[in-house]
Amino acid sequence: MEIADKTALETKVIEVLTTCFDPEIPTNIYDLGLIYDIDIDDQANVHTIMTLTSPSCPVAGILPPEVEEKIRNIPGVSSSNVEVTWDPAWSKDMMSEAAQLELGMM
Repeated sequence: MEIADKTALETKVIEVLTTCFDPEIPTNIYDLGLIYDIDIDDQANVHTIMTLTSPSCPVAGILPPEVEEKIRNIPGVSSSNVEVTWDPAWSKDMMSEAAQLELGMM
């Protein structure tokens, strides 16, 4: 897969991630800073590293599979795998400016 194709596919992945929400916080998971890395290999397999707001997050069993499925359903994606990590721990500083403004934190 060419670099331009990977970039276009990554843009589509990010668009899909902005449709995923932590139900406790009215902001999408991408702007919340829960997505740490998106890796797309030459076969269009997408590996996403994400975290949750806390290890005791009530959607820990639901949100990562939802993310994995939404990415898998993007035209051109061969497979999707989501890895949850706690390192580094999520903090409010990881939120985008838009998310901070939306939540009245700026």
